[in-house]
Amino acid sequence: MQSKIRIILVDDELLLLESLEIILSINADIEIVGKAKDGNEALKLLNTIETDMAIVDLNMVGMGGIQLIKEIKLKYPTMKVLVLTTFYDESNITSAIRNGANGYLLKDSGRAAILDAIHNVMNGQSVLDGKVMETLSVKLNNNYLDLPKTNVILEKLTKRECEICTMIAEGYTNAQISSFLFISEGTVKNYMTSIYDKTNIHDRTALAVKLSKEMGL
Repeated sequence: MQSKIRIILVDDELLLLESLEIILSINADIEIVGKAKDGNEALKLLNTIETDMAIVDLNMVGMGGIQLIKEIKLKYPTMKVLVLTTFYDESNITSAIRNGANGYLLKDSGRAAILDAIHNVMNGQSVLDGKVMETLSVKLNNNYLDLPKTNVILEKLTKRECEICTMIAEGYTNAQISSFLFISEGTVKNYMTSIYDKTNIHDRTALAVKLSKEMGL
């Protein structure tokens, strides 16, 4: 028998915590193992319970969601983190993803979308809300238009390769790039091979650092 997905809920809206627990606990394969009103409380809980996933808000009194994500990924690197918030501005989205969030949903997504996101994230996929993807799409397009096209490295790349390079520079994983661009991870890897060959840089971290400087990110 498959074990349940053990989830901790982190939000300073107590009514939302109670509602989420009721909604999610109805599902036979989900168990809410803890609730916390901020990041500090969540970390104390995580020291005492086994957890597969944290569903976190971003703006909370005390330790906020971004710092909590960073701490979780440092201390529990295999734990999944799903952001559930009302904010979908560029700064919050990129900060959450850069620090390791596996998914980013808005609180008005609805029960079905949240359940799908939980299962997809647990299966290794990255999940982004439609409004979040729209925000990122605008940012990505603006970044591409602002790129210094005369740059020796960038002028060798196609538009899609430049898009992927922008996401690499901002810390996106292959899975996140795949989800955002609606292409398979295998296709992302193929693009990565081409980018490595064209830039003559064959280390992802070194490439990200170089691209950040070249793109002014």
